[in-house]
Amino acid sequence: MTSKKEAPVTVPETHRTEPISIEHEMKTSFINYAMSVIISRAIPDVRDGLKPVHRRSLYGMWDMGNTSDKPTRKSARVVGDVMGKYHPHGDASIYDTIVKMAQPFSYRHMLVQGQGNFGSIDGDSAAASRYTEVRLYPYAEALLEDLDKETVEFKPNYDESLQEPTVLPAKIPNLLVNGTDGIAVGMATKMPPHNLKEVCSAVEAYLDNPEVSVEDLLRIMPGPDFPTGGILMGVEGVKNIYSTGQGRVIVRGVAEIEESEGGNRGDRIIVTELPYQVNKAQWIGGIAEMVKDKKIDGISDIRDESDKEGIRVVFELRKGTMAPVILNNLYKNTALESSFWTSNLAIVDGQPKVLNLHGLLGHFVQHRIEVIRRRSEFDLKKAQEKVHILNGLLIALSKIDAIIKAIRASDTVDNARNALIAQFGLDEPQANAILQMQLRRLAALEQKKITDEKNDLEAEIRRLEKILESEANIKDVIRQETAAVAEKFGDKRRTQIALDTSELSTEDLIEDKAVLVSITSANYIKRMDIDTYRKQRRGGHGITGMTTKEEDLVDSVFTASMKDYLLCFTNNGRVYWLKVYQIPESSRIAKGKPIVNLLNLKDEVVTTVIPIREFRADQYLIFATKLGQTIKIQLDEFSNPRSTGTNAIRLKDNDRLVDVILTGGNNELILTSRFGQSLRFHEDFIRIVGRNAQGVRGMKLKGDDTIVAITLLEKDHLLTISDVGFGKRSEFDEFRGHGRGTMGVRNMLLERDAVVIESRAVLDTDEIIAMTASGIVIRIPVSEFRIIGRGTKGVRVMKLDEKDKVVGIAVVSAEMASGNGNGDGEAGKPEE
Repeated sequence: MTSKKEAPVTVPETHRTEPISIEHEMKTSFINYAMSVIISRAIPDVRDGLKPVHRRSLYGMWDMGNTSDKPTRKSARVVGDVMGKYHPHGDASIYDTIVKMAQPFSYRHMLVQGQGNFGSIDGDSAAASRYTEVRLYPYAEALLEDLDKETVEFKPNYDESLQEPTVLPAKIPNLLVNGTDGIAVGMATKMPPHNLKEVCSAVEAYLDNPEVSVEDLLRIMPGPDFPTGGILMGVEGVKNIYSTGQGRVIVRGVAEIEESEGGNRGDRIIVTELPYQVNKAQWIGGIAEMVKDKKIDGISDIRDESDKEGIRVVFELRKGTMAPVILNNLYKNTALESSFWTSNLAIVDGQPKVLNLHGLLGHFVQHRIEVIRRRSEFDLKKAQEKVHILNGLLIALSKIDAIIKAIRASDTVDNARNALIAQFGLDEPQANAILQMQLRRLAALEQKKITDEKNDLEAEIRRLEKILESEANIKDVIRQETAAVAEKFGDKRRTQIALDTSELSTEDLIEDKAVLVSITSANYIKRMDIDTYRKQRRGGHGITGMTTKEEDLVDSVFTASMKDYLLCFTNNGRVYWLKVYQIPESSRIAKGKPIVNLLNLKDEVVTTVIPIREFRADQYLIFATKLGQTIKIQLDEFSNPRSTGTNAIRLKDNDRLVDVILTGGNNELILTSRFGQSLRFHEDFIRIVGRNAQGVRGMKLKGDDTIVAITLLEKDHLLTISDVGFGKRSEFDEFRGHGRGTMGVRNMLLERDAVVIESRAVLDTDEIIAMTASGIVIRIPVSEFRIIGRGTKGVRVMKLDEKDKVVGIAVVSAEMASGNGNGDGEAGKPEE
């Protein structure tokens, strides 16, 4: 057998291979994939706020006549129609999209009206598409309106058998109203919903002034408006989002405490609203686990009483449990308080961009300008064509006999048309309209209708031409339509705004008790229980109250209640706000925490601290400076805490603030200097001024003397303490009144180099806590001090070690000493 020679194999040209770089191919393929996900799947268009699957679902329902005025249709039919015509990516993504657009807890304004089981806030899934029915909501139809007037571009669908819109006309700024979220490749979008009326007002504000400030927009749109309600904690986060397009807001659920009646059971906490996108069932389950693990103590039972009317979750508390504490634990440790992170990422001209509020409003307005321009051009063209036809009909009616004769003389329709065009000056559309005209239109009434219709169309043409004359006229139309949308679909805000987050703070967890606060010359601060120091008799050695560095000395000490505000005044006349409970509690011998870690100080030190419970308009602060100036300012001038502090008073060169007191406005004062002089005068001699004033001279000083204290003539006696450990009580009558700006009279006889460090009005039932520069503290009843005349040395307060000195005292009232005080404390003053 002879073998045949095999012919060589020829590789077709289409099967040839070419070497490529795998790195280049991976980069190119990944970028193409990423852009496809970003543009065609995950990120919404800035103009209508929709992703392609949402847009195709709504357009598919609109195209098949599944509108709000028609009966609902099976979801499976809608899903199949959308998938077969526009979105060939599986039925699951389409049905999930339709379900979410029909959930009142997901969308602020639903786009789809559902009939059947569409899931719940507990995370329950919707029923299968064969069991549910849907149709468009009127709100969604406002997005689709004018789609048939060439207002937007269309493109071929996936198999080029049909056309689909690239964007919807969108009368409503849907991206802001309903928000959105989506995860693409390397980027994500997450936007909160807002109130429709507020958004429409913001659009109008932008139309009036494209440079409108964020602050003005914030007054119109104070923040997101979630479908599940809740409480928005503060507006700083909202302002950041409006300014930059990114940021975070804190949302709390709405809860109320129901107190028990008669004490037979514990109180209740009833939650009626949850933060947006919180799964209620998972939230309750998580709390149950915390109760079981003792992470939250005091809850005896949890009941979910929610129904179609709304959320109602009841927490039964054990008898004797503090409900505010439990509620704050729920806020702190569960999703009852949640963060909503925002990234305003949207597709702009085919590219993903992060937009601030100006950008979102601006792109929507530009889209509406284009839509209204194209719609007006379309309507104008149609109106002009219609008028042209009516003119032909009117010509025919005016020459009806000749028209009929010409038509009867023609043997075909084409000949009749040509005869009309040739004999009567008509064009082809007019001739066709005459040939199609019904005999009933020959009636006189029908002729009038044609004339009236022509007049109406000509008026409409003039209106449309006026709109197209300028962009300003188009903007007027946007204003009108936006206002109509707000009126038709708008409703009340659901999410409350807590402008001051302290309204719902964790202060309920704090025991409001009296404490002792001390500050060193290096500005270390600490707080301690008053009971840390037991009472001693006058003349004792005291106990160690603070361990300080060798170069650091205790500067002042005062009492306050845990929930008081501390007005911290610095040497250069600025004021800072601090809550007492924000000061770390320390042991008796600890040095405390640097105050710069608690306040935003700027090359300054705190010299005076005033505890304040409430900022009343009928109370005043009187300031005393080292060089004798006095300033009187209404207390409520300091009622707006600022984290960066603010100017309280204005100081002359080489002067500094040394003391501040709180007054009711009708008191006498005593200014005391370090060399033992005291001046008594009425506060009416100091006029009331605003913050940052320089004030007037309070006391005339001699030589190197300086002011160390200012106090009110109230209570029983004036207590004066020197730095060498002597003190005394004096009758107020010992100090006769002098005019403001004089030198006053001798208060205390001082040893060589000794100075007065404090002069304070006290009750005979008060106690004082005195502290030395080395941190030694003694607590003494005021009654231990003899009542003696002015100009005397006094009695020994405490025995001092060599070179140690008393630097400050705190006055403790009997109420404070019992632990029940919640009023304003008094501050001890520093040594000069």
